[in-house]
Amino acid sequence: MKEAIRPVIPADLPRLRALLQALSDEDGGTYQVGSEPALAQALFAPAPLIFALIADQGMAFYYPDFSTHRGEPGVYIQDLYVTPKARGTGLARALLAAVMRHQGWGAQFMTLGVSPENAAAMRFYAKTGFTQRGYEMMILEGSPLKDLA
Repeated sequence: MKEAIRPVIPADLPRLRALLQALSDEDGGTYQVGSEPALAQALFAPAPLIFALIADQGMAFYYPDFSTHRGEPGVYIQDLYVTPKARGTGLARALLAAVMRHQGWGAQFMTLGVSPENAAAMRFYAKTGFTQRGYEMMILEGSPLKDLA
């Protein structure tokens, strides 16, 4: 049975947050998941900061990317999650395809981050056609960020 994939609406926030929490738990629970009000503000503001698609057994968060090297817009997959029950059904690939159909800025490429310890995800992305970029993701937050400002 093929799952319906659609853009999120405010009524989806509890399920969307639950899927994000499941993703965090599977990643070891080392990061906090945004609150429903924070997600609502980012998703449903007049100028959204992020977009999301949902299915019964999965979700994808994404936003515009731009490559100055290519001179082209892209799409960045912030979070992609499929429940264990739905893995191997094609839902993850369908979510990625749906992102490309729903993004409205003419993306010419897709990027994402994946933990090198997540061998199953690495295999899935490689089978889908993703290649390694050769960059390490880094973050500046907390007091070092405040000190910079």
